[in-house]
Amino acid sequence: MLVKKLAVLFSIFAAGFFAASIFALEVTEPAGAAHGYPGLCSINGKKVADGEFRQWVENKRLHVIITYKFPDGEVYEEQTQLRQQPELIQEKWSWKESKNGKSQREFAADFLSGIATAHVREEKNQDVSGKLNVEPGRTFAGFGFTIALSNLRKRLLSGEQVQLKAVGFSPFPTLSPQVVTVTISHGGLDRMRMSGRSLKGDRFIVHPEIFFLAKLFVDVPDTNIWLTNPAPAGFLRWEGPTVLPTDPLIRVDLLSGMKSDSAQSLEKSSRR
Repeated sequence: MLVKKLAVLFSIFAAGFFAASIFALEVTEPAGAAHGYPGLCSINGKKVADGEFRQWVENKRLHVIITYKFPDGEVYEEQTQLRQQPELIQEKWSWKESKNGKSQREFAADFLSGIATAHVREEKNQDVSGKLNVEPGRTFAGFGFTIALSNLRKRLLSGEQVQLKAVGFSPFPTLSPQVVTVTISHGGLDRMRMSGRSLKGDRFIVHPEIFFLAKLFVDVPDTNIWLTNPAPAGFLRWEGPTVLPTDPLIRVDLLSGMKSDSAQSLEKSSRR
């Protein structure tokens, strides 16, 4: 029983310095309509899927749908819904993996009802649901963290560390949904090549606070998110496990190309 409790590990999503907890996230960079074609790569930079990114505002809600299509007929789709006024609050998130029209894995969280579900059809059928302890304005999942980072950017660049909550799913023992504290910090200014271009971006680290003994059972990697530099800051790159912490690490680039290079640290420079 003790092992099971210690092995509650989280997806997607700091000790050492003081990290400020926030109760409501002020919207300093409102998001609007956008349409793009990112690329999904292995962590080594080989492109494996073509992406389509759609973002729009409807009924005072920000909607985001990101779709990745693989050559073998596999499709990943992430959907996110957030409210931007009076504060930034995520309301819905889902991730679905299918192949040739048949569902393989599905994860979803309704932040308003506090209900999260997981359905896995890979090796054995698993259907799990659970109640989440959601703190509105502090709890995020998936692409919701990128939107949150856009509004926290100035604070993080000044050296502040901020604590939020992340929705995740435990691979052991039953895929049960959980909420974990994450500490977000600025990791530095980097340069990276994608689609034949050399681009500059600020790297932000999303670090899950996991019990020390739990780390002995499964490694829980950080998620790294890059925003464009200089401002206005938009999405540039994302690296982390697909959904579960035991999933393969992947990379998503703003610009789709056959080869994506690792980010290289730059010396300090002026930022807007």
